[in-house]
Amino acid sequence: MTAFALGPDDEQWCARLRALAAERLRPLAERGEPGRINRPLLTALGELGLLARLFPDGGSPRALDLCLLRESLARECTEAETALALQGLGLCPVVQSGTDAQRARWLSEVTSGRAVAAFALSEPEAGSDAAALTLAAEPDGPGRWRLTGEKCWISNAPDADVTTVFARTGGPAGARGITAFLVPAGRPGLGGEPLDMLSPHPIGTLVFDGTPVTAADVVGEVGGGFGVAMRTLNLFRPSVGAFAVGMAQAALDAALAHTATRTAFGGPLKDLQSVGHRLADLATRTEAARLLVYAAAAAYDRGDPAIARRAAMAKLLATETAQEVVDAALQLHGARALRRGHPLEHLYREVRAPRIYEGATEVQRSIIAKELYRGVGVRERDR
Repeated sequence: MTAFALGPDDEQWCARLRALAAERLRPLAERGEPGRINRPLLTALGELGLLARLFPDGGSPRALDLCLLRESLARECTEAETALALQGLGLCPVVQSGTDAQRARWLSEVTSGRAVAAFALSEPEAGSDAAALTLAAEPDGPGRWRLTGEKCWISNAPDADVTTVFARTGGPAGARGITAFLVPAGRPGLGGEPLDMLSPHPIGTLVFDGTPVTAADVVGEVGGGFGVAMRTLNLFRPSVGAFAVGMAQAALDAALAHTATRTAFGGPLKDLQSVGHRLADLATRTEAARLLVYAAAAAYDRGDPAIARRAAMAKLLATETAQEVVDAALQLHGARALRRGHPLEHLYREVRAPRIYEGATEVQRSIIAKELYRGVGVRERDR
């Protein structure tokens, strides 16, 4: 396969994923409580082998596989997509940087759906600027620390079974001096509460009041936590774009079906040039976003040094496009799409968050600009 055309095997796999999402996963999602972890849904994702697909043979996934998983599930069941992605995000630091003991303890538990994982980087005053975090890991003897502070906007919090927590162990402000710890539920001093958000997926706070951690809980190296976080986000950032493309395609499909049969002003809406041209533009943007996502994933898989720019472009275009497509589809449906429970009402609430998490749109633009100017001064001096 190339970055621009899926092979027959990938096409068939994506079609099967969409069928599984519609037939097996959506009914479980509909029975779940909005804003809380849906454990039956996670169990089904494990039984179907989809969580294990995230970490084949216990290693990191192919970025393109991750994108195809997220796009395909998102087209039929955003709750299943998000549940799968959050398991991957929470466990990825352990798979990429953890110890053999950490992987042995948690890999099979998370990929089977028996345990819920979380990734705790953001804080009340440290969102897009991840290096500004202040959660303190205070020394408590050789190889021992106590965590004090708060994490906020954490997916699967506060009910996850294990969380990768990023805390400051010392050193200057900024990326240095941050360490990743693997913290299981039930540790003394660990609390939190769910947050009532626009998006229906589980998200909450974590509060640490002298929570003990040891050298056995360190993921990677002491002081190397920022690198652990960035390696995880670099893998997952293109797939956020894939999630957005899946939502955009679902909204576009709904708009096409509706405008083909809905009559107004003497004929179907599709015969109005303003409608047809609008949908043509949105379909073109969705396809462009999809190709950019696939290209970024392929670049990651081959070790392209320009992955930061490609991933940022993919997330930027895909999430902004998805917002536009969902909004336009809702507009074409009219008031019926505003009713609670309508598929587009659901998508409208889901589509907003990806423009913020894992690097807001403005951050992606800053990354792209920085990468564009990298080396420009050198080239100018060579003239």
